Amino acid sequence: MSTQPSFDDGLDRLEALVQQLESGSLSLEEALARFEEGVQLSQALQKQLAEAQRRVEVLKAGLGGEYRADPLDDAKDSR
Repeated sequence: MSTQPSFDDGLDRLEALVQQLESGSLSLEEALARFEEGVQLSQALQKQLAEAQRRVEVLKAGLGGEYRADPLDDAKDSR
């Protein structure tokens, strides 16, 4: 059973894959392998983001029984 990397580690790996692909120094087979890894990693990261968003929505729904879909980085609170 493989463990899923943290979101930050996954994002770092995805950035490294993009840099490798952009370098143009990979063979076709290496580029395809990196691209495939990047697609799978991107899907896993999207899944982690969706789960985090769902958890935030559940927590907000439980606060006072009211549900409000406020942005996570609410600019009005930073004034």
